[in-house]
Amino acid sequence: MPAELAASLAGIWEGILDVGALQLRLVITLEGGEDGVLGGHMVSPDQGPEEVPVTRVDYLQERTVRISVGALGVSFEVALSDEGDEFAGKFRQGAGVFDITLEKTDKVTEVNRPQEPKPPFPYKEEEVSYVNEAAAVTFAGTLTLPEGDGPFPAALLITGSGRQDRDEALFGHRPFYVIADHLTRRGIAVLRVDDRGKGGSTRGDDLDGVTTLDFVGDALCGVAYLKSRSEIAGDRIGLIGHSEGGVIAPLAAVRSDDVAFIIMLAGTGIRGDRLLQMQAELIGKASGTDGEELETDLDLQKRLFAVLLDGNLNDEDLRSKMEALIRKSPTLSEGEQGEGEIEAAIDQLTSPWIRWFLRYDPAPTLEKVRCPVLALNGTLDLQVPCRENLEAIDAALERGKNGDFTTTELILLNHLFQHAETGAPSEYGKIEETFAPEALELMAKWINKRFGGASKGS
Repeated sequence: MPAELAASLAGIWEGILDVGALQLRLVITLEGGEDGVLGGHMVSPDQGPEEVPVTRVDYLQERTVRISVGALGVSFEVALSDEGDEFAGKFRQGAGVFDITLEKTDKVTEVNRPQEPKPPFPYKEEEVSYVNEAAAVTFAGTLTLPEGDGPFPAALLITGSGRQDRDEALFGHRPFYVIADHLTRRGIAVLRVDDRGKGGSTRGDDLDGVTTLDFVGDALCGVAYLKSRSEIAGDRIGLIGHSEGGVIAPLAAVRSDDVAFIIMLAGTGIRGDRLLQMQAELIGKASGTDGEELETDLDLQKRLFAVLLDGNLNDEDLRSKMEALIRKSPTLSEGEQGEGEIEAAIDQLTSPWIRWFLRYDPAPTLEKVRCPVLALNGTLDLQVPCRENLEAIDAALERGKNGDFTTTELILLNHLFQHAETGAPSEYGKIEETFAPEALELMAKWINKRFGGASKGS
């Protein structure tokens, strides 16, 4: 690469990646350049603070370069403007190809998050670790303990789908940090933990082959750790799960009597394939997708799910049928038509996690839950639709004769429990509120009504 071009590329570049339903901020920091060689890192602030190394910066032609972020399978093919203050080109990841523009800046744009907890705190905060020996995973997390001697009731927070850090950081928000702060101020100890392969937690033996069932074991290891602490009341340890975490919590409660309660935050009550079909339709409509195009996309999704759910197909036949369906789709963009892009899409759809999730019906598990249950959902949740899921959860717990359960609709809250206008994921990062105060207080009061503050000799 010409040294002059490399030197002009050094700096901070910030832009918005528009993928339809979501707009994600991306920041690339490039360093060096004097000798024509550049390094650096990329951050997606809306998905977390983690800095992912830039693995290569290749000169293509004139003022055009390819910036590769190998760990994420991401590349940017971008041209530098004549003024030297803007990149424009294509962002590629797997099957996705999107337009991207990045502008040079002196510092990253800060977002306002007024609920972010600020020290000093009226409670203890401790960095902890423990091991899931069966999976060869070491977990790193933060335990917050109320003032006093205890022992205290405790909650383990369980994140939603995808690898997330202990704060469930996304879109510039840290909801689990906010939840932990609120509950601990109300006398409840809270453990929040980095997922496998995220932050300070190790990957384990087979991160790519795991399903939700593996995460149940992770949660129960967290419960066992809490039970080992003298400050925690061993008979008052519960689980608070968001989204997929709300699937994990009931599975864990059925497996172990050590789970004293569960709170499902946008947990599911209906089968996975039906949930994802509803989700795609609602988000598509909220994102303004053309009606005919949306119908075509939904039909393709339905056909792909039918292939995935066909237990009579071997892997080769399954992939062949899926490829044929994808290639026939009239809404396939030019960037999605290459062999590599189609293979990447099929790999994602045939992962062990998605194949398990499509088949999973939460109702039989919920019927077996015997501990107290609080299920909350926002009426503007487009990812786990409120009415259909809460009604199914309520019905399953009723059939199972659970003696203490509450299902509550929270008006005008979205999937992240923010007050919203439409509920579309594109709003998540634009909303300053991280987690609705009424939802925080509802959880604290519900737990304390049943399990109180510090034990009296228990």
